[in-house]
Amino acid sequence: MAQQIQTLKQMFQRYRRPGNFFFASFFLFVSLALCTQLGSQAKWLDGTKWSSQPALWPNIAIIGMTIFAGLNWISAFVSEKIDGRWAEISIWLRSFEFVLWFMGYVVLVPKLGYLPSTIIFGLALSVRMGYRSRKMLAVSVLTSSAIVVTFKSFLQVRVPGGAAYEFLPDAMRSFMLTYL
Repeated sequence: MAQQIQTLKQMFQRYRRPGNFFFASFFLFVSLALCTQLGSQAKWLDGTKWSSQPALWPNIAIIGMTIFAGLNWISAFVSEKIDGRWAEISIWLRSFEFVLWFMGYVVLVPKLGYLPSTIIFGLALSVRMGYRSRKMLAVSVLTSSAIVVTFKSFLQVRVPGGAAYEFLPDAMRSFMLTYL
């Protein structure tokens, strides 16, 4: 019986990877920040059943996320420290490059239009990822074009037309705004 009783440290201790404590701290911080916003962002309505409240599921989700983030933080805190934290964090931070690529794409679409922006974006990312042969660049252009045709023509997703389309002749501008 005495062997079954564990200390809190033993119960939460586990093998941890480099950067885990940083991640656990960041996730706990984000969870706590979201908790502070629950009262103003998710409203409880008078005269509505508790199960039908708009704030019920956001509260359950964020409070649950905060509890588990806290448990993860405790677990990371009591676990043995492993060297290599900053190398791991630098790998995570490098992924934000692609957030910047996407933000550039979002800025480019209203200026150039969906088709030209998607082709430029597809080509730029192909080159960035090391696919520089003529064949791969052609595949990138065809894939980008197929994405645009699929979303605009078949799925009829409404994407704002680009300012550059204003310089096209009327019939071509209408076609580009509708299908590309």
